[in-house]
This record gives sequence, structure tokens and C-alpha cells, in this order.
Amino acid sequence: VDADPQGSATWWVERNSTSMGFDLAQETEPTLLSSLHKIEGYELAVVDTPPALRSEALEAVVAVADYLILPTPPAPMDLAVLIETVREAIAPVGVNHRVLLTRVDSRSFREALEAQKTLRELGVPAFQAFIRAYKAHERAALEGIPINQLRGENAREAKADYCRVADELQRDWRS
Repeated sequence: VDADPQGSATWWVERNSTSMGFDLAQETEPTLLSSLHKIEGYELAVVDTPPALRSEALEAVVAVADYLILPTPPAPMDLAVLIETVREAIAPVGVNHRVLLTRVDSRSFREALEAQKTLRELGVPAFQAFIRAYKAHERAALEGIPINQLRGENAREAKADYCRVADELQRDWRS
């Protein structure tokens, strides 16, 4: 479900003329988003929400979620906003969650490692894996394909990042 008014998930999917292997709906109405758990025929619903702390769409999704992945770049300003969101909107609800550091510059892993350390010290769960910034992400989006269908060295590295995240996620879901 693309619940972000920017509609980036919808834009990406609509660029592909063939099926992506999943259904996509665009919905920003909080009342409808809060009833997602009642929809039958799906084992998993992924919702792209706006990142804004006081977003009604985010609040509606958090209230019915089983698990949240909170993507953010490791930059201090982005991290500060995310930490505030976790403290004010997510932790009080008690939903399982993890922060996923994205757009990590492979030339300076130190920033990502420091961000992970900060999150740990604050008791905010984070993935050990992170998503590095590659031009392959932009190319895949422009072509309207998942990163695992793109060819090239950077595409393989980008796919490997997501595979590491998926492995951690599956371990979380099994425990």
C-alpha cells in the first residue's frame, strides 16, 4: 500500500509494464489504513507511509502493524527525527520495530556504524545490515524493476544488502 502522498512506490511500480509479483494500492485515508488487518487473502501487507511524525497515515498504520521497518539515512538530522518518531509514536504502542539505515555511503561506513551505536545506546532496535547507496537503485527505479532484476556489479551488491536485511527480518519473525 502506498500511503505516502509523494506516491513514490506507485511511480516505481507503474514504470513496469509487466507484473511485479505483488498487488499495489494507493491509499492515504487513515480510516481505511487502520482497517488493513481486516483484509483477507494476504499474508503480508507492506505499507509505505510518509515519514512525518504527526502523520495521520503513519499513526493509523502503527496502530495495526505487527512489525515496522523504519528506514532512514544515517545523517544526524535524519536520525534525530527518527528517534523522536520512535519515542513518541511507535514505542508507546509497543509494536515490534527496527531501524534500517539506508543510503549509506560505502566510502564512509563510520557514519552508519556510529548511527547504529547511537541507536543501540538509546535502546532503539536496528538492523545490523544496512542499505548502501548505489546508482543501481536509481536505475532500477527508472526501469520500474526490483533491484534483483537489474544487472551489473553494483546491482549485485545492492541485492546482497537487501538479502542481508531479509535474513535478519526472517530471524526476527521466527523468534
